Amino acid sequence: MKDPHRLLGAALVSCALAAAGVGAVPAHAMENQLWINAPYETVLPGADANGDARARTLTVEVSRDIADGSLPAGQLTVDVSEVASFARVSWPANCAPRSEAEAICDVPGMPAGTDSVRAATFELRALPGADTGASGYVRYSATAGEATSHPGETRVGVGNGPDLGLSQADWQRDLRPGSETSVRATLSNSGNRTAERTLLWLNASYGLRFKERHANCEYREHKTGTSALCVLDEAVAPGQEYALRTGLGVGRKAMYERFDHSVHPYSDEALAEMRGEWTWTRGTGSELDLRPVTAAGARATDPDIDPQDNYRTVILDARNTADLKLTGSRVSGGAGDTVTARVTVHNRGPAWVASLGVGAPVATVRFRAPEGTTVVLPPEAECWTQPEEPEEGSVTTYFCRTPIYLHDKASYTFEIPLRIDRVVRGARATVVTVNDDPELSIREFDPNLRNNRTEIVVNR
Repeated sequence: MKDPHRLLGAALVSCALAAAGVGAVPAHAMENQLWINAPYETVLPGADANGDARARTLTVEVSRDIADGSLPAGQLTVDVSEVASFARVSWPANCAPRSEAEAICDVPGMPAGTDSVRAATFELRALPGADTGASGYVRYSATAGEATSHPGETRVGVGNGPDLGLSQADWQRDLRPGSETSVRATLSNSGNRTAERTLLWLNASYGLRFKERHANCEYREHKTGTSALCVLDEAVAPGQEYALRTGLGVGRKAMYERFDHSVHPYSDEALAEMRGEWTWTRGTGSELDLRPVTAAGARATDPDIDPQDNYRTVILDARNTADLKLTGSRVSGGAGDTVTARVTVHNRGPAWVASLGVGAPVATVRFRAPEGTTVVLPPEAECWTQPEEPEEGSVTTYFCRTPIYLHDKASYTFEIPLRIDRVVRGARATVVTVNDDPELSIREFDPNLRNNRTEIVVNR
């Protein structure tokens, strides 16, 4: 069983240019470098009870780093020699097989401002009698004018079992605190065996709440939200799809919210592993059921053969604000003493602030040492220095970052050790928040930036 908190969506591999020697890569070299974007891995289902094998689709893109100027049409070379013994390829119209092991695909040109194009979409299907566990690589290379790519690859294997997956639900923006919404997805089985029961994991972040706590689910509250584990008794056969809907309340404290869900074939061992050592409480509402969309297939019990699409994340943003406020401190001591200054970030609400996607700090504060002092940071500190700018002489700028979430009405304090090298009466340093971090911009949610500034004062 994979950790449900890992992002198991299909990964794209970007093959980077390996530059030899020392120094920057020349601009013309970057302009002539193409990148292959393709699935990292796929598993082909073996034959089902009727002797049919389901196809897997591989989509390959070609991209470039610099989109200035146009790039002419090119070619993608696809080498399937390593999988030819256990898989059959169906080529699209823009790909011409040069042999049983290779095809050349026409790639569209890239006009100015375009940094990627779709090069080919083709299907792979396991051959009758293909050995479970067989594997190999599909390999790619591309050219366009004088531009070339570093090789790319997709690992291909064969397996027998269910292959549960979730469709990606739409992200939701501009929700109103105090309102209700829902996340809708399709649960499907694209494998060659039936999942007799399904283990569903859900997680709603702190600003969201489950509208109903179902009797076939158990729930756990934690610092950043609520998790649920549900056992669904509907068998999901190959080719079958079910509609899955989760009702959510958007709380008064909601702002940057996230909903995660994943599906796995049920087993007692999988349930025990996902429960861990936490305490879960069973719901008392109606049971959560799946609504069938289509039906097909025969039954068996096996592990999931390809978990890359078992997990999905949905972002739900609410129209809300959070007022951050800084408070500083006054310290005193004699020459040679080390004193501790404190800077506190307060979240005065009404929303909590969390960066549950990229994991950025709620706030980063910036300051310099007060005159006559030296900042003595311990190795484990959440602070760092920025390289000094020549025009600023020997003055060092320090940055300290909070955790990635801060509840409403909560605070976080930095302890900053200062060594007093010489006593300067009333020495002070201004501390401010960095308001334009591209990963989490304070300016976008904080309505009052005037109180995002404070001071550290020494020997006043």
